[in-house]
Amino acid sequence: VRQSAPDLSLPLSLQHVSGGPSMRTVPNLFLSSLALGDVLLLLTCAPVDASRYLVDRWLFGRVGCKLIPFVQLTSVGVSVFTLTALSADRYKAIVKPLDRSGAPLSVGLRAGAIWLLSGTLAVPEAVFSDLDTFTTRHTNETFVTCAPYPHTGDLHPKIHSTASFLIFYVVPLLIISVYYCFIAHSLVRSSEDFAAEGRLHLHRQMESRKRLARTVLVFVGLFAVCWLPSHIIYLYRSYHYGQADTSLGHFIASVCARILAFTNSCVNPFALYLMSKSFSKHFSRQLLFCFSSTSLHSQNSGRTHVTSFRLSHSSGGLHHLLSGL
Repeated sequence: VRQSAPDLSLPLSLQHVSGGPSMRTVPNLFLSSLALGDVLLLLTCAPVDASRYLVDRWLFGRVGCKLIPFVQLTSVGVSVFTLTALSADRYKAIVKPLDRSGAPLSVGLRAGAIWLLSGTLAVPEAVFSDLDTFTTRHTNETFVTCAPYPHTGDLHPKIHSTASFLIFYVVPLLIISVYYCFIAHSLVRSSEDFAAEGRLHLHRQMESRKRLARTVLVFVGLFAVCWLPSHIIYLYRSYHYGQADTSLGHFIASVCARILAFTNSCVNPFALYLMSKSFSKHFSRQLLFCFSSTSLHSQNSGRTHVTSFRLSHSSGGLHHLLSGL
């Protein structure tokens, strides 16, 4: 799993809200929380998943078996619940603009509540995940790996996979769909009113809100597409839990599903760059500043190196003359 993409774009996404008060809006604060969840997922879980497909045993011990699934599910929860909060914010901005409470402290508390909720829902991962021994179907070989539930029967995996699919995928996406149905209805109705009344200022304001609503919808679509294969693979494994499926088709499908899930965290900053004018301008400024600072540092280092070389060469020649060597 490649991790080069988020090295620059995700930190700059987090810096998006530090560009002044104009950047500290409700969507930007939520997007920063979303970017932080992406960084957490990529740094902790992508290398672990890569090792699971390259090595036939668990490398991170019992502590890692409990901690890593907890971190992964927390970051997934942060992503989907933040997208739900963003959809609710777009609903308020477009349908009920007078009811909005966009103070940074209030938004920060809501973002913190999302992290707390995600971590709480992920606690069972830390409690029940443990090392377990599995047997392959054709060769009867055994191997030890990290299982997210007790290996005592078929009921636990079915409950775990179904609950994860509903809580972290189906229910949030249904809520988001309801919000966007209301948003679409309001936009159609308001566009007809503005066209009839000719209020240009309000029309421009509504166009700006529509652009941001489309941006959030793109994020939601990316999440839905990128995480659906992982949920399907997990449901398949849970409902066929008797023995491990070691077929090539299952292996390829599992690898592709995991890569697609982690790709969601990598493409979010690029989607934001393409969809948001303010973010693309701020990102370009930050990128130019980074490169100019690096170039200036390299030039200063080069001058310092040349100067120190000349001084050392001169002092070396003087020492040679004085010592007579």
